[in-house]
Amino acid sequence: MTEESTHEQVRQLALRYAEAVDARDLDALMECFVHDVQVGRDQVGRDALRAWFDQVLRTFGVSIHFVGNHRITVLDDDHAEGVVYCRAEHGAPVGDPDGHGWFVMMIQYWDTYERVDGRWYFRRRKEKVWYGVHQEPSPAGELMDRWPGRDPRVAALPGDWPTWQAFWSRA
Repeated sequence: MTEESTHEQVRQLALRYAEAVDARDLDALMECFVHDVQVGRDQVGRDALRAWFDQVLRTFGVSIHFVGNHRITVLDDDHAEGVVYCRAEHGAPVGDPDGHGWFVMMIQYWDTYERVDGRWYFRRRKEKVWYGVHQEPSPAGELMDRWPGRDPRVAALPGDWPTWQAFWSRA
């Protein structure tokens, strides 16, 4: 495998992670991590990671993770590390009666990657936050598509993702 191919596969991994989080697609999210991923201090495996993400992803509603700069250092054929920049936006929790909370964060992920059976996964992903701020006015609410010159309407996303609907129906 060429270093260029490795870089592209690892970049795609970071993009798959962001989309899976925003779509609340826990199956796709688990496919981003090695089977024996460490979860906290005393748990291991995708089942533990799924339970952790299921809880965390219910603390906010809509999310948008925009991946930017991505530095990747290949250590050997099966190991790499990197830093990913991400601007994340999070809406108020689903069911929030006001729906006015909107929060913007600037994040770096410090990653360790591992190739298993020809595919790249996260071995470890550590979130580092520059800032998190409440945004006003908030784009949140039922009618989030508010383009000037037309009536506000329900936005296509996140509701068009089947995984979004399934995730919230398991509340």
